[in-house]
Amino acid sequence: MTLISPENNLAVMAALFVIAGVAFLAEKTRIGAHVTGAVIAILAAIAASNLGLIPHAAPAYDFVFSYFVPVLIPMFLFKANLRHMLFETTRMTAAFLIASLGTVIGVVLAVSLLDLSALAPAADIDPAVREAGIAGLFASTYIGGSVNYAALGEITGLRTDASFFSAATATDNLFSAVFLGVLALLPGWNWLARRFSKHEHGERQTEKTDHDPITAMSLTLAIAAAISFVAVGDAITAALETPSLRYAIITSLVLVAATAFPRWMDKLYGAFELGVALAFVFFAAIAAGADIFAMVSIAPLLIVVVVILLSVHLVVLLGVGQLFRLTLPELIIASNAAVLGATTAPALAAARGWHDLVTPGVLVGVLGYALGTFVGTAMFHLLALI
Repeated sequence: MTLISPENNLAVMAALFVIAGVAFLAEKTRIGAHVTGAVIAILAAIAASNLGLIPHAAPAYDFVFSYFVPVLIPMFLFKANLRHMLFETTRMTAAFLIASLGTVIGVVLAVSLLDLSALAPAADIDPAVREAGIAGLFASTYIGGSVNYAALGEITGLRTDASFFSAATATDNLFSAVFLGVLALLPGWNWLARRFSKHEHGERQTEKTDHDPITAMSLTLAIAAAISFVAVGDAITAALETPSLRYAIITSLVLVAATAFPRWMDKLYGAFELGVALAFVFFAAIAAGADIFAMVSIAPLLIVVVVILLSVHLVVLLGVGQLFRLTLPELIIASNAAVLGATTAPALAAARGWHDLVTPGVLVGVLGYALGTFVGTAMFHLLALI
């Protein structure tokens, strides 16, 4: 039981917007400026859901995921002229491959150090196969996000054990939200930031967009354009019968328009700012699903698995990324795209003011959808044979 019922859609949605609004206000304080609004929204939603104020699952959250998330992408990409972005996209791809390598090494280390066969109560699944399945499951989700998680749940057969899969999902949701907060905090750690090349592209663009005239007309046109791009993209996706390419198709449509008609797209003032506002609501909806008590009570060993995996992922990301002279923002957004997918990466880039990393963040996130399923499946079969 929660203070706000899951069926009370307006109250749940109001709670998400209140959390987002409080995060924006808190970001204006001295401490909040260092923590960032995105982290505040995530932590506030985790606290609210686990204290019983808001539910862990609700139709309102599904509405955010189904309608807010796809609309966010066009709003962030209206000024994404590809003529100016090829260099950043190439560097982001390198950063994403490093992040994926960190995930693979983290999974291998976790499997080597822990006896995951203890997580195999089902009599119809061999413990060794179950252990390989867990490795493949978390390798896939931390290379491409929840889309890969669902796919590997079917491929490995882990989804047939409802109690285990529920615990694994809770663990994934909680640590994905916490890790998103960690990534958002890293730029404020001066000791770390000084060891990477300075990232300046986003700051210049921020100064330029500060003076854009935002009006009711520009906001209406921006929303109309964003929803139209999603509708057309969904129609193409349905015609091709390729649901996994949904975000890739929507992204492609917007990039073509932004590159071919930059003057028209530049006039959609306020789209980016509105996208950032909805992104905070999205962060809150993600974090609300983190059920700490269910995770600890069912399969606490999963916590150790994910802590080892994400710790190694972060060490490899920063260590190898520094060797290749990649900037800290590039590595952070690449890691975000790997661990949480194509939706949160552009949202975090926008929230931090790294405007030049929004489009690359979406693109490498889409790459992760394909790469994550492939790597997770390969690890599952390989470890099952060993």
